Amino acid sequence: MSRHRSEPPQHHQTHYGRIVVLTVSLLTTAVALLGGVGVLPSAADSDGRDRTDVLVSAIRTTASATGVNVADTRVGAAAPVELPDEPAAKPTSEPTTQTPARVDPADDKTLPARSGTGRRVVFSEDRQRVWLVSSTGAIRRTYLVSGSVTDNLDPGTYEVYSRSENAVGIDDSGTMQWFVRFTRGPSGAAIGFHTIPVDDGRVVQSRAELGTPRSHGCIRQSTPDAKALWAFAPLGTTVVVV
Repeated sequence: MSRHRSEPPQHHQTHYGRIVVLTVSLLTTAVALLGGVGVLPSAADSDGRDRTDVLVSAIRTTASATGVNVADTRVGAAAPVELPDEPAAKPTSEPTTQTPARVDPADDKTLPARSGTGRRVVFSEDRQRVWLVSSTGAIRRTYLVSGSVTDNLDPGTYEVYSRSENAVGIDDSGTMQWFVRFTRGPSGAAIGFHTIPVDDGRVVQSRAELGTPRSHGCIRQSTPDAKALWAFAPLGTTVVVV
């Protein structure tokens, strides 16, 4: 009577192989991840091999002994992670075109264009303002004045030709101080800079009214400004009217 060696059932081997594959795959993946993020030490063995490589090699050897094929896994070489594009930042507000605020002529202290060069006195009829300009072009002083209510002064370049610390207006219309003359009007009367006239003991206008035409020919100034121009403009000083 012959004996036949019994063979283990095929399904047990298949089931065992699947368990080994799953276990080895999990261990290999875990080692790869831990090595890649630096949890496992990355110092080399004495023979120069990375320790994580040694561990993975041992797992593969064990798997091969059981007849299980394990795919190669590279330790420490993490695949690049593709990040989603960030949405474009939305503008905080819609762009708008703003109209520059209008500057009141009374507040505009910039020197007028085409107002000459060198040391000079500049008078703007439109802006009712005077500038005392040094030889280097620096503005030494600027202030509001009251020019003539009549069109008796043409734009142009003039020169101081006469000065009086005290003067009397035409037809005894009042007294004024620090009179600096630079031209004459159509009637031959002198035109220049001086203080606000005083008539019968009263000033003919207030300082608050400077900045608007008020005179009958000359250019009225506050007393401090009239003194400043007097000191700045000796005979021969250039006066530019724009």
